[in-house]
Amino acid sequence: MAHVFAFWESRSFYDSFMARSHDRLAASQSGTYTDARVTLFDHRFDVKTGFEPRFTDADVVRVAHTRVREGRVDHFALMQEKVWNPAMAGSPGMVRGLFGEAPGREFLVLSMWRKAAEHGKYRQERVERLSLRAQIQADVEALTGDVVDLDPAWTV
Repeated sequence: MAHVFAFWESRSFYDSFMARSHDRLAASQSGTYTDARVTLFDHRFDVKTGFEPRFTDADVVRVAHTRVREGRVDHFALMQEKVWNPAMAGSPGMVRGLFGEAPGREFLVLSMWRKAAEHGKYRQERVERLSLRAQIQADVEALTGDVVDLDPAWTV
């Protein structure tokens, strides 16, 4: 499995790429992958510091994709900002991240970590306690995610 993250300076640049270049690029990659899923998330706020799409100072990205229950979006976003973000920001090894939103009550949390072991310490020590505090069971309808080892050869 591969995860591809693309960051656009503006919606107009994204729209221009889709109108002018996407089909030609997609045709050139035909047969090289199966089951692609693409979702466009709008940046809602940063995790820790101002987000930069720079991956040279991180070895691991944790991506969490969430569908939130109807009527719970505001609470979910507030808990991300007031509970999860400070916990991640205070964890040694956490570099930066972002919180994004897509239509249909979908959210993405992308956090960058210097080392997998540092992310592992955060998970072991805090996730259960933070989940209870943030009332994650009441907010979340579905949650998928992955820890992605970054390959510098794939970074452009």
